[in-house]
Amino acid sequence: MSGIEQFENQSYLSLQTYRKNGDAMPTPVWFVQAGDQFYVRTIAGSGKVKRIHNNPNIKIMPCGRMGEPLGTWIAAQANEILDEETFTLVRSLLAAKYGEPFKTMEAQTQASGQKYTVLLIKPEN
Repeated sequence: MSGIEQFENQSYLSLQTYRKNGDAMPTPVWFVQAGDQFYVRTIAGSGKVKRIHNNPNIKIMPCGRMGEPLGTWIAAQANEILDEETFTLVRSLLAAKYGEPFKTMEAQTQASGQKYTVLLIKPEN
């Protein structure tokens, strides 16, 4: 499988962003899929968010918890989504998919004073 169907029943995707010097930075992240696009919730202002602001061209691939490849890379575009409706929807989808580990991580993040943002990922055809 090489298209978006390879992400079905997967827990992680490798989000490959790029530094200004062109170096690839793959990061395993939790995700939810809605049709032909993906959503990732991450810490606002994190390195991956900054890199996406500089270059929205990314690659994604299903992976294991430690980033081990479970598929093939596909090109995509990523953008930060700031509207509250999407943020609420993505939070509920992630909570349903990941359950207690999601709730634990969310509580730890809130306790540390960090804020989340949502990334919309659209694979290229």
